[in-house]
Amino acid sequence: MMATTSSPETATAAPQKPTRPKRNPFQMLGHYGWRVLKSPTFARVLFPFTMLVLWLVSLDTIEKIWPFAIDVLPTPGEVWRFMWNELITETVARRNLYETFWISLRRLLTGFVIAMVVGTILGLTMGLSRAANAFFHDWTVVLLAMPALAWALFNSLIFGFGNKGPIITVILAGIPFVIVNVREGVRNTPRELFDMARSYQVPRLKTTRHVLVPSLMPFMFAAARYCFSIGWKGLVIAEVFGGQDGAGWTIKFWYDAHRAHGVVGYAAFFVIFAILFERAVFEPISKRAFRWRPNLDGGEVVEEVFDEENTFEDSASVSASDMIDDNE
Repeated sequence: MMATTSSPETATAAPQKPTRPKRNPFQMLGHYGWRVLKSPTFARVLFPFTMLVLWLVSLDTIEKIWPFAIDVLPTPGEVWRFMWNELITETVARRNLYETFWISLRRLLTGFVIAMVVGTILGLTMGLSRAANAFFHDWTVVLLAMPALAWALFNSLIFGFGNKGPIITVILAGIPFVIVNVREGVRNTPRELFDMARSYQVPRLKTTRHVLVPSLMPFMFAAARYCFSIGWKGLVIAEVFGGQDGAGWTIKFWYDAHRAHGVVGYAAFFVIFAILFERAVFEPISKRAFRWRPNLDGGEVVEEVFDEENTFEDSASVSASDMIDDNE
């Protein structure tokens, strides 16, 4: 039995994998530098420096238009020295920074918890019942339209100085956002899931636990963030008009003392407090509650795909005609 051999002309060439052109160090440096510039971390670091530059430019511009502004507007150095003295508890105010924010935080958390509980109950009721939605809808719109300043003034007139006015202001300012978000979360839950649970005779408690609650979680976190931010603003305003202590009262103290650096410094403390609370509380809870979801959104996925070793940019360097010739 003779073995047959194939000629080189009849042999089919194996398809060759397109080779990626080598990058020189300057191209690699530019590639990774561009990735750093696009990263969220760089954007977060860049923001405060941008605000500082805008602050300095604004001071210079305003002083040219109004020369007397130099006696009123604080410089970044003055604000930083004031904030440092507050951090080391060297203050002429009634309470130091930590006592002040602890008082405000207690009021905020009390009003926040009450607003979340009551708002969630009302939102679920309005989402599950048309009659309840018709009854509470107009009242919810009224609460949404009412500014926190009006609630702060109204509560300070009724309750005077103390804790009640600021806490009730937080509740009334934040509760409509909780109601609306929870109601829309119930309405956006797919009806097919409830029909499937009913067809398999799943108990109502398990249906609520495994169908309704997971669908509501994104809306609940949005409601919590809105309630916290709006409640914090309302609390500060309420403490300005009807408080004897707290962050709002302290900023009014520095305003009455004609110390602009104190007003700006405490405004900066407000911003830092809100950012720290978001990073230390909301983000960890959100990541744990939604750990079953992808960590990247669509845009970040596309960026990562095109930043891999075999990127579209690299593979495009091999022409389409060469790839067709290789396959033939």
